[in-house]
Amino acid sequence: MSVLKSVTMAARLEASVLKSKFKGCLLGALIGDCTGSPYEGDTITHGDKLIIQRYYDKLEDPSFTAPFKSYTDDTAMTKSVAKFLTDKPEPDYKFLARLFVNEYFKEPRRGYGEGVVEVFHKLKNSKFADIYKPASEQFLGAGSFGNGGAMRVAPIALYFYDNYKAMLEVATNATRLTHTHFLGVHGALLQAVAIDLALKFNQNVKINPERFCAELFRRIRKIERIDEDTDEIDERDYSRKAYQEKLKVVEYLLGKKHDDELDEEVILTLGNGISAYESVPTAIYCFLKSLQEIPSIQTDNIFRRTIQYAVTLGGDTDTIASMAGAIAGAYLGEEAVNPYLAKHCEFSKEIAEMAENLYAAKVKP
Repeated sequence: MSVLKSVTMAARLEASVLKSKFKGCLLGALIGDCTGSPYEGDTITHGDKLIIQRYYDKLEDPSFTAPFKSYTDDTAMTKSVAKFLTDKPEPDYKFLARLFVNEYFKEPRRGYGEGVVEVFHKLKNSKFADIYKPASEQFLGAGSFGNGGAMRVAPIALYFYDNYKAMLEVATNATRLTHTHFLGVHGALLQAVAIDLALKFNQNVKINPERFCAELFRRIRKIERIDEDTDEIDERDYSRKAYQEKLKVVEYLLGKKHDDELDEEVILTLGNGISAYESVPTAIYCFLKSLQEIPSIQTDNIFRRTIQYAVTLGGDTDTIASMAGAIAGAYLGEEAVNPYLAKHCEFSKEIAEMAENLYAAKVKP
């Protein structure tokens, strides 16, 4: 079945299936965040991969007991985005800015980056007079190109599953509160598009990774071209086609045989850093790669395999695993999430309730 035909199936998804996908997506984002955060910044060796395998085996063991794996700023900000959508009939970006700031000052030790903390302080001190000004002033006016917009965009992709144009618009405006560089904004849009596309596949329909990647390429090309036309940039500014080039690399890597050397190539060519450019395509690759067996990861569960593989790449493990988990959860639904794995993650019951509330706010009886 082609990607485009599968997209038309969204309208025919049963209500229970759609709700399951909402919950699977936000649980995937949470679980990737919580289970990935202990490995953040690490360079993963072959021996580490064996340890990570045992780590996830234990988390899925019903008899295993341990303290909650804490969530980071990824989930803290995703919570705010979900509340922003459920509490206001129409998008109110000043309300979202206040939610971000309030969440930060309530629990500032969730791993927020220095740049976004500076934005939050300026927003609070200015009493939210111009909600986009603090972010636009960062990095000598260039703005941040980090993955902070992409890591929290999942609720927007879910809520606007039936209105693609609105999804892109709201995702753009919500991202610009903290990240105004086009690479940061386009990264958030690519992540939203990936979730949107995965959501619209019935779980019983097998995704063709190459076709999925081709459809992402078609959509991000339109987004990057729109930006080019708006800014009237020089044709030699290839960075404006950055995500198109990255998706070409994703497709190339998907065709290669898996081994430890391939993982190194993934890190070198796609990246595992904190910029959107070095993490969003990587998260998408992790999901698509995990649709097939990976010799170094012993599980038949695509959802777990996606998150575990993202963690084994090292670097910004919590965010990349969170984004990959969101895509996998949107495709597979809540049924693919091991309840014992979810149980070990802080806020798992609450995030599932937030997903239900998001669904209820969107799909009114």
